Amino acid sequence: MAGDASAVEYLTSPAVRPNRTRTYLRALLLLLDLLALIGAFLLGYAGRVSLPLFGQLEKIPAFERYLPTLALHVAIIISMFYFSRLYHPPRAASRIDQGRKIIGVVTVGSLIASAMQELIFKTTIFEVDYSRGIFFYVWIFSAVLVILGREMYRVLQTRLRERGFDRDNLLIVGMGKIARDIARRVNAHPELGYNIVGVVVNGKTKTRGTLVGYPIIGTYHDLPRLIDTQGIEQVIIALPEAQRAEIVELVTLCQRGRVDIKIYPDVFAYMAGDLSVDDLGGTPLLTVRDIALRGWRLSLKRSLDLLGAFWGLVFLSPFMLLTALAIRLEDNGPVFYTQERMGLDGRPFPMIKFRTMRIDAEARGPGWTVENDPRVTRLGRFMRRTNWDEIPQLINVLLGEMSLVGPRPERPVYVLQFREHIPRYMERHREKAGMTGWAQVNGLRGDTSIAERTQYDLWYVENWSLWLDIKIILRTIWQTMTRRDKNAY
Repeated sequence: MAGDASAVEYLTSPAVRPNRTRTYLRALLLLLDLLALIGAFLLGYAGRVSLPLFGQLEKIPAFERYLPTLALHVAIIISMFYFSRLYHPPRAASRIDQGRKIIGVVTVGSLIASAMQELIFKTTIFEVDYSRGIFFYVWIFSAVLVILGREMYRVLQTRLRERGFDRDNLLIVGMGKIARDIARRVNAHPELGYNIVGVVVNGKTKTRGTLVGYPIIGTYHDLPRLIDTQGIEQVIIALPEAQRAEIVELVTLCQRGRVDIKIYPDVFAYMAGDLSVDDLGGTPLLTVRDIALRGWRLSLKRSLDLLGAFWGLVFLSPFMLLTALAIRLEDNGPVFYTQERMGLDGRPFPMIKFRTMRIDAEARGPGWTVENDPRVTRLGRFMRRTNWDEIPQLINVLLGEMSLVGPRPERPVYVLQFREHIPRYMERHREKAGMTGWAQVNGLRGDTSIAERTQYDLWYVENWSLWLDIKIILRTIWQTMTRRDKNAY
């Protein structure tokens, strides 16, 4: 009986008590998907009746005949959403990644539903012609409406989390720089849904104090008690320099109830990037560094650069001419500003920009641009905020001196300084410099940490893919349109 009582007490403890808000939100997400898919089928049928996209319009069966096909379409796609973990998305899931995944699942689900409709209903009273016209419209509307519904859900969830709902109690293990960075990021992004309860340390050097305003509430051996009494649902172990045995011990102490445990990777894991195993005459070798862009990958990236630069210059040329005229009218100075930057393999090249500063801006030597910099012109301030001053670099891309996406190039005078103090800094020059990059879409522009920016650049260099480039371009456009880049000045 005592054992049963303790079990009941444990199952009803704060650490395992279900989150009702989260349950309601997941039910709402399922409802939104159902409504989107049903609405897509209705619009698909109406589109085939009204729009002559697939040849001449002809009389098709009444909508009621398609109800079994509708049920099959919805059931298959909802099931695939579940098994694809689209009802358990990561907290910081990218809109672009989620949209791509939804389109992929909807496409495969629609094809399966179409095939099964032929197999199941062909010889029954439910037989109906599921034409390619209806299929196409239903597929398009399904993807669009589901993505729109998911965006509405994301907005609602963000608003609730900002007001304190649907949050997980978080415990940070560690006291170093990584732990401070994690605490700052959580504090700056309430939409992630974390509520930092406190910090846990080893107890050998410090047992009191705060970390970025959050109190130290215990040591490693207090973890089981804190998880139960404080209702901890997430634990982040931010000890990249810890020994393996210490990490194993911490994970063991945290394994209680429904607690999720996350570990910040060590330096080796960061350097490894995308690990692969090679074979040397029967001896396995772990590849931790490999140049991603070579052969067909290099050709693929160059093709994207040529297409993007060419069509970008074609469509944007009228606006570029208006910008040039506005710059001349403001102070009668030169339109373009060329500056030597360091690109692929550390080779210098002249990077082209619209001039955003006064003619005498560097009379006293080069310097970083800071917020409210008096050297920036009125028009230049607008161009920097919207990244419009970077548009002439499409010419650099067309000439092969830059890429649409890559590490942002620095001036040689700064490169000489950074390479002396930042490990692996020169490795970011293994690829062409880019108009935008992984660091920039993650907020690392302007007067931000060069060391952190280098980490993002190295990750990009070692994990390149065509989809990653497309995602960075789309995120850059979105951030520019919404002006979410606070460090652009």
